[in-house]
Amino acid sequence: MGNKTIYPFTAIVSQEQMKTALILNVINPKIGGVLLRGEKGTGKSLTVRALANLLPDTEVVSDCAFHCDPTRQKDACDTCHTKIAKGEKLTITKRPVTVVELPVGATEDRLVGTIDIERAIKTGEKHFEPGILAQANRNLLYIDEVNLLDDHLVDVLLDAAAMGVNYVEREGVSFSHPSQFVLIGTMNPEEGELRPQLLDRFALSVEVKGIPYKEARAEIVRRRITFERDPVAFVAAQLNNQEQLRQKIISAIKILHDVILSDDLLNLITQICTDFAVDGHRADIAMYKTACTIAAYNGRIEVTEDDVKEAAELVLPHRRRRQPFEEPKMEQQQVNESVDKWNQNKQHPQQNDNSTIPEEPDQQEEPSKEQVFQADNPYAVKPLTTPIFDKIERHGSGRRSKTLSDSKRGHYVASMLPKGKVTDLAFDATLRAAAPFQKRRIEFCSDQQTALLIEGSDLREKIRETKMGNLIMFVVDASGSMAAEERMSATKGAVLSLLLDAYQRRDRVGLIAFRKNTAELILPPTNSVELAQKCLTKLPTGGRTPLAHGLRLGLDTVKRSIRAEDIPLLVLVSDGRANVNISGRGPIEEATCIAHEIASKGIHSITVDTERDFISFGLIKKISEAMGGKYLRLEELGAMPLVNVVRSNLIHSKNSPCNT
Repeated sequence: MGNKTIYPFTAIVSQEQMKTALILNVINPKIGGVLLRGEKGTGKSLTVRALANLLPDTEVVSDCAFHCDPTRQKDACDTCHTKIAKGEKLTITKRPVTVVELPVGATEDRLVGTIDIERAIKTGEKHFEPGILAQANRNLLYIDEVNLLDDHLVDVLLDAAAMGVNYVEREGVSFSHPSQFVLIGTMNPEEGELRPQLLDRFALSVEVKGIPYKEARAEIVRRRITFERDPVAFVAAQLNNQEQLRQKIISAIKILHDVILSDDLLNLITQICTDFAVDGHRADIAMYKTACTIAAYNGRIEVTEDDVKEAAELVLPHRRRRQPFEEPKMEQQQVNESVDKWNQNKQHPQQNDNSTIPEEPDQQEEPSKEQVFQADNPYAVKPLTTPIFDKIERHGSGRRSKTLSDSKRGHYVASMLPKGKVTDLAFDATLRAAAPFQKRRIEFCSDQQTALLIEGSDLREKIRETKMGNLIMFVVDASGSMAAEERMSATKGAVLSLLLDAYQRRDRVGLIAFRKNTAELILPPTNSVELAQKCLTKLPTGGRTPLAHGLRLGLDTVKRSIRAEDIPLLVLVSDGRANVNISGRGPIEEATCIAHEIASKGIHSITVDTERDFISFGLIKKISEAMGGKYLRLEELGAMPLVNVVRSNLIHSKNSPCNT
């Protein structure tokens, strides 16, 4: 009954590239999944659920928790293999393909499943509790907002998608089961990007945007209202179209293994990937599989040049990204140029080594009329960490601050008595706790074959330590005093370098600028470091210096935005020449009071002093001392100057009298 109320796939208006990418992965799950990037409200979730409803039912082993395929015994789970080995007949039933959703807050155990270690030690039985990857086998695994998922979970599910098998191991006890699914991820880039290494693991990517044409938008509204008024009649009107598309998909699956891609077209694939300078070879492989699947979808067993070009449009956009702040994109003109080069090489193979180097485009731009300074080039900053002294267990991921982990992720550093059911057994600590009592227990044990007797009081659970990102609030001075001697260009370069460091360490960032008579929250805390970079680039300079306003807004924003797992860090970048107050006190006095308040709230801080040595008043250093944080001069922020100082000191120490 529920299927009758699902919006039909064939009734979805436009978004042809998204629909094609999804269908191709259904025809050939070995392509490796699709990432749908784009705005909210563009029908991504609706399309995924409609696709599942479109697909034909599949044959499964009826009593199998992993929905094993009875026709592919080599991919069967251990239970089905055991039945086959004993000569038992597998009972077969049909069931519809379903959409299995992975929540953003899922734990690793919920994703991969768990092994009952306590039961394994006490009874010797290996008991596995299936997770989401077990449910997803031979289904669609849908991850909404995949960019907000912990990186280690993304790594796990992408590995399972690539291998088709989920491996779970706990304390030497292992279990595996088939996990072959169509991986579909969605994300809104404004809420943060995936790391390039993870982006590359998605075979296809589609940029999903709202339809700008009023006629198409009106048709979307019209169809949706008609569906809501009478879902049964609306679905019935699409039955013929749905069945035609279903049969087209079934036919494509049948002929996929017969599709041929010639060596010439393989050369075209490698030519395009080389011209686009993509890293590794995943793009080449994904383009090969996608082009073959496109041919099968169109009822052909030979791949054409157009198939390769269409595959390139799906495979390359998210792999063009070369630096953290570059926009992921793909120029169709460049694909056409690669095809033209390939055609020329076929016609004139002797000229292959005489390719001309294209002229670089003119990078000069007309000077801006506004007082907006360009940022200096980013550089590697010295390691910036925030020490954590509390005993709070946090759930998150990142690469900056050490904290106790509330999951099975992280380094095993100690053990403790379990508070409930043991989920992360400390095997060594359990043995140490049980060892002193073995002689007495064996004397009273009726089973003399037992080598080791473990009781509930012996069990110990692991304490793990992991690294996670910070909530970093940048408070940047954009007043007129920063314009002197190109100081703002250096300041923007420094903040850009810190943003690059935040990107690499998976921090959440926010940006506040203070100038004229007040401070402004340019960017609320977000995972999208790219947005912060864009806001910084456009930040104008001029006016007075309301330092107290900036600190107050920074403190209030951190208090309002902080989450249970957050480790807050306020980064103040200023010359400290405050000249705007909030109340009747002096500007420096007000800023100092707020700085003391920031320290009292347990907020870590770093102050970057942008004053020049020969005109320094030392005001910002006093503010830094009041915040109780780390103080750095602008020129000390870079990692290389620090390395040079260390090297010079080492050279000096070698030549010192103490070493002669």
